[in-house]
Order: sequence, then C-alpha cells, then structure tokens
Amino acid sequence: MRAEKRWVVKPAGDAQKVAHLSRCLSIDRPLANLLFQRGVTTPEEANDFFNPQLENLLDPFLMQDMLTAVERIDRAVRREERIMIYGDYDVDGISAVSLLYNFLIKWSKELLFYIPDRYAEGYGISERGIDYAYDNGVKLIITLDCGIKANTKVKYAKERNIDFIICDHHLPGDKLPPAVAVLDPKRSDCQYPFKDLSGCGVGFKLIQAYAQYKELPFSYVEEGLDLVAISIASDIVPIIGENRILAHYGLRKLNTNPNKGLGAIIKMCGLEHHRIAIDDIIFKIGPRINAAGRMEIEIDYDDPRAQSGGRTAVRLLTAPTPERALYYVRRIDEFNKDRKSIDRNITQEAHNFIAGREEFRNTKSTVIYNPNWMKGVVGIVASRLIETYFRPTVVLTLSNGMVTGSARSVPGFDLYQAVESCSDLLENFGGHTYAAGLTMRPENLDEFRRRFEKFVVDNINPEETIQYVEIDMELDLNEITPSFRQTLTRFEPFGPGNPSPIFLTREAVDNGTARLVGAKNEHLKMELLQPKESRYSTISAIAFSQTSHYEHVRGNGAIDVCYTVVDNNFQGMISPQLRVKDVRPSEQGE
Repeated sequence: MRAEKRWVVKPAGDAQKVAHLSRCLSIDRPLANLLFQRGVTTPEEANDFFNPQLENLLDPFLMQDMLTAVERIDRAVRREERIMIYGDYDVDGISAVSLLYNFLIKWSKELLFYIPDRYAEGYGISERGIDYAYDNGVKLIITLDCGIKANTKVKYAKERNIDFIICDHHLPGDKLPPAVAVLDPKRSDCQYPFKDLSGCGVGFKLIQAYAQYKELPFSYVEEGLDLVAISIASDIVPIIGENRILAHYGLRKLNTNPNKGLGAIIKMCGLEHHRIAIDDIIFKIGPRINAAGRMEIEIDYDDPRAQSGGRTAVRLLTAPTPERALYYVRRIDEFNKDRKSIDRNITQEAHNFIAGREEFRNTKSTVIYNPNWMKGVVGIVASRLIETYFRPTVVLTLSNGMVTGSARSVPGFDLYQAVESCSDLLENFGGHTYAAGLTMRPENLDEFRRRFEKFVVDNINPEETIQYVEIDMELDLNEITPSFRQTLTRFEPFGPGNPSPIFLTREAVDNGTARLVGAKNEHLKMELLQPKESRYSTISAIAFSQTSHYEHVRGNGAIDVCYTVVDNNFQGMISPQLRVKDVRPSEQGE
C-alpha cells in the first residue's frame, strides 16, 4: 500500500542576493541559497545563525510565576523541607527530572524523584504518586513535562499540605491547576517570548532562574545542557530560537564532557569516537532512555527487588559514579533489545490487521485496537504505520480495564484538535499537534473511531494525504566537496524548523557494487557517480527500506535520487554518505 512520494523542489532564492551572501561569507553558492531559503538573508543574520551564543538566552524571569517558583524552592531548601521531583516517563520527562535532581542535590539533601508507572498509573500526576510523597514527608512537589491539566490532583495534594510547582510545555486547559506556581510558556498570560521549549527546557529555565536568584556561577547551570539537548531531539520540538542555542551547546557538552550516565550510553552505542548529532540522539541514545519506561521492571543498584518503570533511567542519568552508570546502562540496553523485538512483532501484526480488512482501503485515518499489545510501544508502532500509510493514526491497547494508546499525525494536520473533538468520549488525553496520548472506556471505542475518522475527513487537506519529499535544491555530486561538508555542519543542529537539507541529484548510476544489506536484506547500499561529469568519483549512499529499484540499479540504470548528506564513520575514517530519502529511475522524470 506504500504510495509513490511526491517530490517538491523549493524555489531558489534571489540570485543576486544569494551571490552576495556567498561572497560575503566565502561559502559555496548552494549553501548561501540554503541560508536564504531559511530566512537568513544578511551576513549579520548568518553570523548569529552560525554562532549561537549562551548570552543570548532569554531572561528566565520573563516566564509567568518564575519568581514565585524560585522563592518557594529557596524556602524549601533553607528549611530543609523534603522536595520530590515528578516527571513523565518519556525521554523529555526523564531528562528533565535528572536535570533538576542533579542541580538541586548540591543544595538539598532532602530530595526524592518520582516517575509514574506507565502501566499502573498512566500519564501525568497520579494520586498514587501524591500518596507516596505524603508517606515520605514531602512538602513540595515539582513536576516536569506534565501537570498542566492536573487540577484535581493538585487540589488533592493541597488537602495533604503539599505544595506544587508545575513546569510543563503542553497546552493548558481553560483553568490552571491551583499550584503555587505554574511555569508554562504556552499559558495565555505568559509573556515569555519563546513558546516552543521542551519540558526539560522549562526545567532548565527554572535552574537558570534559581542560579541568578542565588547569584551562583552559570557553570552550575551549564552542567545540564547535555540533558536539555537529549530532550530537544527526542521530543521533536522546533530547533530554532532559544532551542537552537540550547541544542548547540548541549551537543557540544555531549561530545566533550557528558554526565556519567550519558557517557555510559554513548559507549554502549559505540559513539565514543563519533561526532554525536541530533540523529544519534533520536535513533540511539533516546530509545535506550525510553526503553526503561516502556518495559515493566525497575532496577535499583541498592535494592534489586524494586519494581516499576522509568525510574531506572533517572538512576542512570543521576549516577554518581561510572560503576553505577555502567550497571544501569547494561540493564537498560537489555530492556532496549526486548523493546525492539516487541515493537517489531506488534508492527507486523498491525500491518497484517490493516491489510486483511477492506474498510481501511478507503479511510482517511487509521484507528486500530488489540487488547494484547504492550502499552509502552504503541506510540512507536503508530509512527511506523504512518511511514507506510501516511494518514493520522491511533494505536490502542487495553490497560487496567481501559482502552489506552497513542496517536501520531502527518505534516500539516493538527492531531490534537482531532483528539480534542472526541474529548467527551475520553477519560484522559494530552499532547500536541503531531502526537497525543489518550484513554477511554472500552464501550466508547467504536464511537471514537467513527468520530475521529469524520473529523479527519472534514478537516484534512488533500495535499496532506499524499506523502512528499520537500527538496531544498538540485546538486551535482561533485559539488559535495570537503569545504561544502564543513560548512554544512555549521547549519546544525538539525530538526523541526531547521531540517537537515534534502538535495536532488539526477542521472546518477551505481559503480557496479550495489547490494542489499541488513539482517533481512531490507536496505539498498550503493556507490554513486554521475557519468556526465568530466571529473567524478563515487560517493557512498544508503537507502533504508528501499529495495524495489535494486535490479534497475544493478543493471547500470540511471536514477534520480534525493538525499541528505551525513558523515559515515567507519573504523575511524570519516567520509560523506548520502542518506537516501527516495529513488526514481531517471527516465520517469518527476
């Protein structure tokens, strides 16, 4: 059912202005054009873009309630009140809890952290978590990456004389929770200029503010930048504005002096001699942090009997010694191997389910349910299904007697609005434009499926139903020179708002060594060149899950190929590699 992708080439920038930018910056014209396409049109703007500065971080006290939050934390520290840091069980929440814990442990020994059990408690603040805080004498709970709609739970805590500070980045409801302070740049009354911080990013602004309030050196705050970069990459927030600064310096720390837990993950992934980029976080580091929360067992170095979920990942990221970090990372890597096997099997079951039912051939959305699927991997499965069917997708399972799961969207379609339109059928939901989580009673499933599909049909634009590749510009292979690659790295970090540029090369051929690679020969490996060039050399290319053109390529057939340029690190040797997005035989044109 995989449809052919539509190729859309962006218009080039003004030729004279691009040439001027190229001369002023002494960079290749295609890269000057790339800057122009991204709204960077002057040498001064290019300097800011290429050289993010920490001094350009925004004043954290611009965020509504920040001073109140800092004063309450300071009072808790001075009075030696017990503080509990509470976060979501995904990478953003786990990194945020670890960030704040690593910072506050320097000033307070009365510190606990709490990650809710994905299976027993579900998303957000739970009464069980509040009861745990009460039983342990906690007077202040600081939430990260959750809590913005937890009105009844915060009220429940207040009845037990527990204060709340909420740090979140999701959209608030009509009424804010009755917390001491609510830090969320998406509050309608919040004047903070940058609205797209990650949950960990909001936590970073809190420690930045505390450090300023206590006149502490900024070095205490910088220590957490690697965790902020992990959250920015994994939560897929726009890497523009303040996020670009945080990600830039977070990646620098990740590559030079990561915290002990992240250092252990880097070694486990074989990245210690590799220049770590956003993709490495998304595909290697982040999934390992996520794995502990997705599986159903918790590991405690001091108490092997401990049972729960994502707290193991926090123990890794707050490990005080390399020995403890190594202990946790080995166990988490086992979780990740199990997780990959489970999500691979469930994805195949989902494909089989869709292929076997006629009704899915004409729908604009996919809503599937299996009570036996593992709750912790349904979000991954939803993302995989979109890669094939390219339509808003909801994957549901049964947990604690409730139908629960994850939803994912296609570019341009507001998934959150679609889920919100069914809110009267839901017990709980949350998320943003492209991803959401939801829970409902089993008897509401059929009506939810019907109404979700109707909302998609009524609101999705036809172009949003056709998968496409947005191409920045055409390029000849001989233009990918060492200087081109060096300048291209200065565009990083890549992500939403500043995506890795996609180039198009026409009439390329393989040098005769094309082969299928991967455990199941599911990927196409090529060495490409352009015979039309008077001077040419081959360049390595990898096309993941794109084997349909193998025979054409092996037969020396010319292809048009669109791709990103990445570094291929093999046995310590770094060379350019094309990561192929799509391939077409040249004679088909566009």
